[in-house]
Formats: sequence, C-alpha cells, structure tokens
Amino acid sequence: LRRSAPWTSTYPSPSVSVQPSDERSSFAPSGSYETVSTASNAADAWTNPLRDPRDLRLPRIAGPCSIVIFGVTGDLSRKKLLPAIYDLANRGLLPPSFGLTGFARRDWTEDHFKDFVKENVQAHCRTPFKESTWKQLAAGIRFVQGTFDDPKAFERLSDTVAELDRDRGTRGNHAFYMSVPPRAFPQVSRQLADCGLAKSDKGAWRRVIIEKPFGHDLASAKELDRVVSEVFDPSSVFRIDHYLGKETVQNMLALRFANAMYEPIWNNNYVDHVQITMAEDIGVAGRAGYYDGIGAARDIIQNHLLQLMALTAMEEPVSFSAADLTAEKTKVLSAVRLPKDLAAHTARGQYAAGWQGSHEVVGYLDEKGINPASTTETYAAIRLDVDTRRWAGVPFYLRTGKRLGKRVTEIAVIFKRAPHLPFETTATKELGKNAIVIRVQPDEGVTMRFGAKVPGGTSMEVRDVSMDFGYGRSFTESSPEAYERLILDVLLGDPPLFPTTREVELSWQILDPIEEFWSTLGQPQPYRSGTWGPQEATEMLARDGHRWRMP
Repeated sequence: LRRSAPWTSTYPSPSVSVQPSDERSSFAPSGSYETVSTASNAADAWTNPLRDPRDLRLPRIAGPCSIVIFGVTGDLSRKKLLPAIYDLANRGLLPPSFGLTGFARRDWTEDHFKDFVKENVQAHCRTPFKESTWKQLAAGIRFVQGTFDDPKAFERLSDTVAELDRDRGTRGNHAFYMSVPPRAFPQVSRQLADCGLAKSDKGAWRRVIIEKPFGHDLASAKELDRVVSEVFDPSSVFRIDHYLGKETVQNMLALRFANAMYEPIWNNNYVDHVQITMAEDIGVAGRAGYYDGIGAARDIIQNHLLQLMALTAMEEPVSFSAADLTAEKTKVLSAVRLPKDLAAHTARGQYAAGWQGSHEVVGYLDEKGINPASTTETYAAIRLDVDTRRWAGVPFYLRTGKRLGKRVTEIAVIFKRAPHLPFETTATKELGKNAIVIRVQPDEGVTMRFGAKVPGGTSMEVRDVSMDFGYGRSFTESSPEAYERLILDVLLGDPPLFPTTREVELSWQILDPIEEFWSTLGQPQPYRSGTWGPQEATEMLARDGHRWRMP
C-alpha cells in the first residue's frame, strides 16, 4: 500500500504532527490510507468514498455479518434502528458483505419491505441520503413474514440467513435485535434455538440484542436472564441502554479522567449534592399500552438514570475495557443506600391538563388507552446515597417526568459554598453555588457556573456567570446517534457500553423497595402540564435545604 501525504484537519484546534502508524484494520476496504492529525487525537484512517476520513470517533469497521430485526415495523426500528444502520453504511463502517433481515407479521414482498426501509431512512437518517450507499445496502436486505409462535416462519428465517451466508458472504456472523415487548423475549429466544440460529459454527458468532425494560422487577429480570442465557452464551447477550451511547455521556469520562482540574474536587470535600434529570415535554405519545402500569421510575430511573449516576460516581477504572468499566459501575450500584423515610425522600406525580408551549393538552387520565383510575406515575423523583469514602454524605437526586417544562437531560454537580467569603454580605446576595452541568441532550455540552464581579461601579458585587462548551460550536462534525455507536459495538463484539446482568439486578434491588412503598399509596399527586412536577418533589429537596435546578 502507498501512503498519501498527511492531511490537515479542519477542526478549530491547531493540529499536531503525527508519525504514520503500521496498524491495519482486517475488515477495512481496500485502498490507500492517510495520516490524520488533530490537536487531541491522531490515527491512520482508510480512505473510503463513503466515509469522511477525518471522523475518528467511530474508526473501526465491522466484519462480514448481518442483523435480523424482530419488530422491524415498530417506532423504534423506523425512527432509530434502520436510519442508524444506513448512517453506519454511509460512513463506511459496515462491510460490503452486510445483510439486513426484517421479521414481521405483515404480508409483504421483499421489494415492499425495501421501499419501507428506504422511506424511513430518508425521513430519519442523520447523514445525507446517497443512492450509491442505498443500492449497496439494499442488495443485502431480506424480509421474512411470520409470527413469533410459528416454527415454519423461523425455518424460513434460517433459510434466509443461510442464503446471506452463501450469496453475501456474511460468514455465519449474525445478530438478532429484539425490538419487541419483553414478554416476547423468551418465545423468540426458544424459536431461534429450535431452528438452530442461536448457535454458530466454529469461528463465527451469534449475538442477541435486548431492548429495555429488562423485566419489571428483580424476580422477572432474573427469570428473563435465565431464559435468554439458556439459549445464548451470556457473553453474546447485549442489553441496549441507548443513553450510554450518547457522545455527552462518554464525554463525562473524558471530562473527569483526562483533565487534572476536575477529579481532585469530584468528592464529598467539595460537592454539595448531585442532580440527574431526564425531562420530557411530551405525553405518552401513543405508548399507552406499554406505559400504563410501568411508569416513570421503571421506564427511566431503573436503567438510564441509575447508569448515569454510576458513571458520575464511579472511581477511575484501570482501563476503559468492558470488564474494568463494569467493575467500577457495579461498585457504585452495590454501595447505594435508600433513604430510611421513603415518604420524605421520594416523590411521584401524574400530569394533568395544561399548556405545552402554545398547545393545550389533556391530562394523563384522559389520554387514549389509559385507565381513568390508573395510579401509574408520570413523574418520579428519588434521593439516593452512595456509601463510599468519596461520596459519603452527598445526596444524589434523580428525577424524570413527562409533560415537564422542556425536553432536557443533564447531570448537575453542585458544589459547596466557599468556606469564607471576604465580601460585604450585600456583595454576594445574588451568588449561588458553583456547578458543573453536563448537558446530555438536546444541546450537548458542558456548562460551568461560578461567581464573577459585576463590571463597573465602585462597590464589589459578585453574581453567577456561566462558561459554556457546546459540541455543535466546538467541532466541525455532528455527533453520531447513540444507536449508531451501539449497533456497531454489537457487530464488533465490543461490550463496554452495555449493562451487565449484575448491574441490571442491582438496579432493581434499588428500585423495588420504592415501587413496593408507592404501591401502598393512592393516586399520585397531579401536576399541571408544562410545569416542573408536583409540589411534593419541591418539598423533598427543601427538607435537605436544596432546590431543583431549572434547566
């Protein structure tokens, strides 16, 4: 291979010179490769007409393989999975020998299914739609009509997978994505086992991808794991938590462990408390059948927010391998202590009618498909403590809700006040506590809040100001969608961003006592749509001398 001349990055930061590397990717397409240089990273990248060689965040290319999606006509598949697969192909991260098979009840021909995929890719893809990419991807698209209780449908699926091995060169490597309700996981798993798809020949792999929720309590989670583990090797089971694939979540690890200025103050000597928020401005949005009876805590806190808390509170891992990251997250979840008084330190609510922006909306009990007597919460807030030397005495507040003031997910680390302020009392009356706020979505970035002198005047007056980092302003390319990263990691067999069985079980051990306590109560406290939750959530923090941030 010939090396081309080094190319200059268009990133805003100045570049550094880099010596060419001799590393190769065994799955990379043929062609020359270039030396890529930036201020923070450098690597050799293979030249690929479908991929920008400057993009270093997803540099690995999957080997020959296919993915089978169960529930391929659902919202998740249409809006996230199919566009993510196209975007990976468009970025040159999928091999030419890639196959995509949809499994659904609809009586479709293969051409009809291809039209369905193309329509949703064009509507939701992140990268520009290119006919050349689509033609290459479409050549490997297949469709199998059937139901989960039909063994003959799975025999047809087995024949289709064998055809992809023979005609597309997928080499027996296949991933099965269960974008279906959890109650269908055991049935689909057994059908895959019965038709011989769960096991692979020597040298090939089979993997299964499971969407949340991972059960509805600890007992059901253990049963689900038992059934799936009977069919697939535990190392081949990937539990998707799409929040862990977001760039900003991973950036928190860089923020903490790549910078000397943050880690020394990331402890109870300096941190007052931590608030982790996931707020939505939408209602159940057609998910009534799934959501009613599940609620905000099971839907969001058990997985997303507890994972974010674990990443926030964990110790520095030995490395960023799956085993080392999991070990540190597991330590945090194992050390979580529930408050003694759950009535005082948990809150739940249910949205009532109100205004969401300029639109008048109905309350939860008036939504289509919701039981008018439902006690399912649409807002949940809890206090947790982490009994480690680093975090002893620092409360972690987790909250989530629907029909709140705006859509936002953030991690706010609130610091203690300075032990001594050598100013007149009036000079700091508008000075709050310092904070580092990691914005996960939608405006990805980091904000630092601190005090500064108000310019002008003869007196000293200190107010809060913010220093802001935004991904969109600091980098010339957009961040990949979480599902792009996670699907690629599955195809590569790289599990650092996937919760393990132990993490799932610990999460349910934390949430189950709270759910049991709430089940003894009556109707959740109503809150008006477009506000920031029920009054009891405000009172929950006020008892500790704190108040919620307004994002």
